[in-house]
Amino acid sequence: MDKSKKTLKVAVTGAAGNIAYSLIPMLANGDVFGPDVSVHISMLDLPDCEVLMKGVAMELEDCAFPLLAGIEYGTDPKKMLKDVDVAILLGGKIRTPGMERIDLLEVNATIFKEHGQALEEVGKPDCKVLVVVNPCNTMCYILMQHCTKIPRKNFTALMRLDHNRLVGQLATKFNTTPDKVSNVVVWGNHSLTQYPDVSYAKVDGVSVLEKKSEVEFLRGDMITTIQKRGGAVLHLKKRSTVLSGAIAARDHLRNWYQGTKEGDWVSMAVWMDGKSYDLPEGLVCSVPVRCKNFEWEIVQGLEIDEFSKERIQESVNELLQEKEEADSIM
Repeated sequence: MDKSKKTLKVAVTGAAGNIAYSLIPMLANGDVFGPDVSVHISMLDLPDCEVLMKGVAMELEDCAFPLLAGIEYGTDPKKMLKDVDVAILLGGKIRTPGMERIDLLEVNATIFKEHGQALEEVGKPDCKVLVVVNPCNTMCYILMQHCTKIPRKNFTALMRLDHNRLVGQLATKFNTTPDKVSNVVVWGNHSLTQYPDVSYAKVDGVSVLEKKSEVEFLRGDMITTIQKRGGAVLHLKKRSTVLSGAIAARDHLRNWYQGTKEGDWVSMAVWMDGKSYDLPEGLVCSVPVRCKNFEWEIVQGLEIDEFSKERIQESVNELLQEKEEADSIM
């Protein structure tokens, strides 16, 4: 994809939903791709959401965003995903009380099979894809199985919310602002097995593990807090995260397109080629990456101690199980 071009066609699925409602204005006002890139928004959702999408389109017109080059909406994936430069996949079923994770996987796998086939048929071969629907790592895996013309490196799944949560908790713990926190990473799956890792984290340029009195907390309660943060928000609000999810999608795409800070990295779930940290080939797994010009590369050479290895492996084992379940469904 030529970054120098001035307009990007961006598809948003689940466009009538709450996360989309928070994210789309960020796409249109330059928060994601910068002040020199216009966007054409293509909104996709279910037929019974068409009226809601029309309302969103009207609001976008009324906002008069200078960078909004066009708006369209519809219910046919083959029309709304046609020739898009970026696909943000928010549309899918959410987990309800009593629903097993495998049940959610089966329902959303059907949706992602359809979207993958649509991208295979009408998508650009250099399209960049962000999967937000859960279980997002495995949905990303399913999607790419049905869309082989787009390189695997162009598919990513959202781990930035977990990453941002870790940054925010460290900032609070050490009484500073999030911009002073760097080099955190969340490994593995977007689930309770994820591993929020502070082994390399710095606050104001100083390793947090040098604060010896805090090590037990940082490698104990802090990990549990991040793993269960989504559930804690759900318990209080009686609904899943919306604003923080939209901000995370914005940050993921912005860093991917505009680049990561010098000396820092971000967490992204990406395709494993079997050459990094003994992570099995074929998984979509969260790792530390650096980004530039809408490309990412895994940060290499980080030392992984036994404490971290055990927790990363626990999440990898879950991803392997989900992959096996996905393969049986497909």
